Amino acid sequence: MTRDHGYARYRLDGCRCYVCGFARSLYDENRDRALAYGTWQPWVDAEPLRVHIRYLQSCEMGLRAIAAAAPCDRKRLQAVLHGRPERGTGPQEKVRPALAASVLAVEPTLENLAPSTLLNPVGTRRRAHALVAVGWPQQHLALHLGMDPGNFGRMLSSEHVIVRRAFAVRSMYDELWRADPAAHGATLGGINRARAYAADRGWAPPAAWDDDTIDEPTAYPDWTGKCGTPEGFWAHRYIAVPACPPCRAAFNAQGRKRRTAS
Repeated sequence: MTRDHGYARYRLDGCRCYVCGFARSLYDENRDRALAYGTWQPWVDAEPLRVHIRYLQSCEMGLRAIAAAAPCDRKRLQAVLHGRPERGTGPQEKVRPALAASVLAVEPTLENLAPSTLLNPVGTRRRAHALVAVGWPQQHLALHLGMDPGNFGRMLSSEHVIVRRAFAVRSMYDELWRADPAAHGATLGGINRARAYAADRGWAPPAAWDDDTIDEPTAYPDWTGKCGTPEGFWAHRYIAVPACPPCRAAFNAQGRKRRTAS
């Protein structure tokens, strides 16, 4: 592989062209300035980087995906984790700050995961349920995704969903949650049946979900705007929706507090 002209080619390949020489001069100038101010840090501890790489791997990101997101050479990540066995070296103890910063900035978002990676389906399921709750028939949602209705139903009941499907459902949700199903071909009967079906199963509408927490397994929808408080318990009765667990817990805690005070 031929390196681009610059500091690395000057140092590693011995190129002495103008571009490489200028890059070396600029490097020396920046280094001397940093030394003068006491901020020179050519190497940093590799352990935080190693921990972050393992965290990303635990989120189903492979080294190839991490390297592409950073971006950096995958072999550099392998050296951080395992060293270079062909050279008889163990995991790197130090890395360049630029490499550490670029990899530490990588997060396991849908955009960074491989399309076939398996995910917890909770966010995908909640988004689809929320659309049904505002009147979108499931067959319309399946058609929007290019899926057979039977496969759509199985996707929502499965233990995992692949990244490609999760991303497609998220995009569909962002597009349709404020749209009128009737304007997209749904009949009044189909809309009413979808809403009734969702209500029977306690599926929360989009307004009850926070985009920042909808994918978190422990999150609950905020049906009333006061969920998690004693007032939320009574607000549930006003809107004729069974009290959610946070509201029941808050209501029961208030009752215990009153009994203790008396």
